[in-house]
Amino acid sequence: MKIIKRGRFEILTPIEELRAQLLRIERAGRTCYQSEKGEITQESAAKFIRKLLKSGHESVIEHSCLTVRFVDCGRGFTHELVRQRLCAFSQESTRYVDYAKRGEGPDLDRFQVQCIAPPHRDTEAKVPLEDGRLYSFSDMVRDEEMFYRALRKAGWVPEDARSILPTDLKAEIVITANFREWRHIFKMRTQKAAHWQIRQVMGDLLVELQRILPGVFVDFVEAGKDQNGLRFFKQVPIE
Repeated sequence: MKIIKRGRFEILTPIEELRAQLLRIERAGRTCYQSEKGEITQESAAKFIRKLLKSGHESVIEHSCLTVRFVDCGRGFTHELVRQRLCAFSQESTRYVDYAKRGEGPDLDRFQVQCIAPPHRDTEAKVPLEDGRLYSFSDMVRDEEMFYRALRKAGWVPEDARSILPTDLKAEIVITANFREWRHIFKMRTQKAAHWQIRQVMGDLLVELQRILPGVFVDFVEAGKDQNGLRFFKQVPIE
């Protein structure tokens, strides 16, 4: 059993390809206005995209594509993300992945389950149960893994044994969407009301994309931190 306290992301679309898409967006937008003039550059594209966003003409930035892989995130995280629209999803399957297997065959005695825990919580702190016993988050995860292995040893297949696994079992997911949909995702998932983990990971991704794709996410700014010290973002008017 392993406790993970911070999710990660990997941008699968090459950076050069992402930046080339900025040029494509400007070219597409200038077709609407018949305003093609001069050379289209990274600087002109960033400026043009800001104008599009300010005017509300966001359909033009749909001429784009970004693929991101999220790792060390919980099943709760992935369940929230798949509720988004206009995305392609490829998600780790608890039905086919055997968490009691390593390599070529079963390894029913080696602990491998990984779970996500809030970074602002002490996973070893004991809390009293109704029967008087003291129990911690880590104790619960270890027991769930033991139950999973016991079911597998008893002949339960992974798709049945998974019923005992927690919501925050570590999971991976790959998402592809255009820039407009990513803007919607960031609006929903980086605000203060969003769940702590999805807000944490999406905030990290947002900051990285602001560096790579100037203009596209310029109106998102860090707005503060919650009671647990985790930052959140908000959208502001574009000047």
